[in-house]
Amino acid sequence: MPMTVRDVMNRFVVAVEATASFADVVTAMCRFHVGAVPVVDGERRVIGMVSDSDLLLKDLDRRPGDVIIEGPSRRRERRKASGRTAAQIMSSPAITVTEDTTLRRAASLMHRNRIKELPVVDGETGRITGLVKQSDLIRAFCRPPEDIRDDVVEVVSRYSRRCAVRVEDGIVHLVGGVARRSQLFAMIEEVWQVDGVVDVDSSITFETDDVDRAVSAGAPRRTGPVETGEGQ
Repeated sequence: MPMTVRDVMNRFVVAVEATASFADVVTAMCRFHVGAVPVVDGERRVIGMVSDSDLLLKDLDRRPGDVIIEGPSRRRERRKASGRTAAQIMSSPAITVTEDTTLRRAASLMHRNRIKELPVVDGETGRITGLVKQSDLIRAFCRPPEDIRDDVVEVVSRYSRRCAVRVEDGIVHLVGGVARRSQLFAMIEEVWQVDGVVDVDSSITFETDDVDRAVSAGAPRRTGPVETGEGQ
């Protein structure tokens, strides 16, 4: 099973209520050395996030300017810069995950939204249960090579009994053969999904090229290299 947020999350969370003052938010972040804090309501449901970037908007040029020609993004920044409470400063709605969210999904959310922390909430109540940071996700690459190999062997065995698996420094080396080329593509894709895999070096051969047959029958053509050498 892929690693989930439950495996790496921190259950100690520094959160603030919506009514917390600007000074209270700063104090909480400085005291606990965190770069962002969730904002919660009276039921501890997450309603937003305040990051150090939000707080630093106070240092932006606060001259009135011509608000008619300002875009939505700049207007939001001005509102945050003039905010006095967590509710006025926070980014909302908050992007959250549950304990069952995979680490790959959490990493994708952080990358796409350019954030470094995600509140972890109960899927039913929305109440906060923890926090996962970008640095926590690196733990997926700290798995022992034998554990990675066991997971890769389980994947490979569904496609072929003629493949050897070796793992060194997170790099999976595959040697052997499968019956069909389409199986090769599917197998490599699944191996990439195993937690801790850094790269895949494949020397797998195939007996029947059913991919070219599908193309000739009118299926969309696969672009790019078809070999599965290093990095494929």
